[in-house]
Amino acid sequence: MSEEFYRIKRLPPYVIAEVNGMRAAARAAGKDIIDLGMGNPDLPPPPHVIEKLCEVAQKPDAHGYSASSGIPGVRKAQANYYERRFGVDLDPETEVVMTMGSKEGLASLATAITGPGDVVLAPNPSYPIHTFGFIIAGATIRSVPTTPDENYWRALERAMAFTVPRPSILIVNYPSNPTAETVDLAFYERLVAWAKDNKVWILSDLAYSELYYDGNPTPSILQVPGAKDVAVEFTSMSKTFSMAGWRVGFAVGNPRLVAALKRVKSYLDYGAFTPIQAAACAALNGPQDIVESNRNLYRKRRDVLVESFGRAGWDIPTPKASMFAWAPLPPALKDLGSLEFSKQLLTHAEVAVAPGVGYGEEGEGFVRIALVENEQRLRQAARNIRRYLQSMGINASAA
Repeated sequence: MSEEFYRIKRLPPYVIAEVNGMRAAARAAGKDIIDLGMGNPDLPPPPHVIEKLCEVAQKPDAHGYSASSGIPGVRKAQANYYERRFGVDLDPETEVVMTMGSKEGLASLATAITGPGDVVLAPNPSYPIHTFGFIIAGATIRSVPTTPDENYWRALERAMAFTVPRPSILIVNYPSNPTAETVDLAFYERLVAWAKDNKVWILSDLAYSELYYDGNPTPSILQVPGAKDVAVEFTSMSKTFSMAGWRVGFAVGNPRLVAALKRVKSYLDYGAFTPIQAAACAALNGPQDIVESNRNLYRKRRDVLVESFGRAGWDIPTPKASMFAWAPLPPALKDLGSLEFSKQLLTHAEVAVAPGVGYGEEGEGFVRIALVENEQRLRQAARNIRRYLQSMGINASAA
């Protein structure tokens, strides 16, 4: 009875939880922690979305079980979004399924299509569900780079040539969480051709589709002709509409993968609360000015972060998309490692960030900074960090 459970044995300690525990303890002790660790939006959803939630919740028949794949209206609304935003035609019946956020969707699809003996190609560093969803399902992970350069393609070819059994699934996530890297449509065109040649399914996580900057809209892999033959794509309303706690996401694309996800979900859950689904329809079908407003707000925060942290002595590359900055440790403190550096920032600067090593071994040497505090708080974080760096003998000119 003392032996660990099979799937629990396959999971390492959640590194980020260590910093989260320290943050909670510091706040309990009365410290004013500026939390840039978790990608938890601090903005409210649009008023008309909340109004729709309340309106439908008043109906006596709105409180029963709901279809696990999503009510017809919400699936049609998501199909309309893809047509409007990407010019992609989707059948709401066979090519769209609602999920409890993109995270649950990925985990449920992993359960549906993988098991012991399967090999999955996943980026490193990556958002934890991209690897651990498949590890929990019993599959084996082979890492490929996150940076979409020529080394990425060489890694794919090596993986197919030297892995036994051959990988059957590839995870992609652009804009990337945590690195904020982006790709263009030409990348997806090459990827779809590669997947067809190698008989590999592609699972694309497009959770940050609308948080792009500098006039460069994020493409969808499904814009590539024939992509639906090999790909399914996950999106989320968490960041686009500031609805993170509502847990609304979608998987769209290949009918076989969508059907597999629907089948597993039909055994696991009854779907989201009906008023939430109705409110999701209101968000997708209603005024879209909130989307651009949120994008502009995060862009301004990004610029304040890069500028103020740079003046404090910590140079941070400007992210092209997402709500994160992927920041290399200050060179003079690189030997601390990302976990110890994160702990020291929390203790001495009262600023919480996420250690890069929590996203995979290739994340060592970086931290992820979330743009989830207002501009005033970001500038306060920079002042706190400046004092910490100075206490370590680092000033702006030496960092």
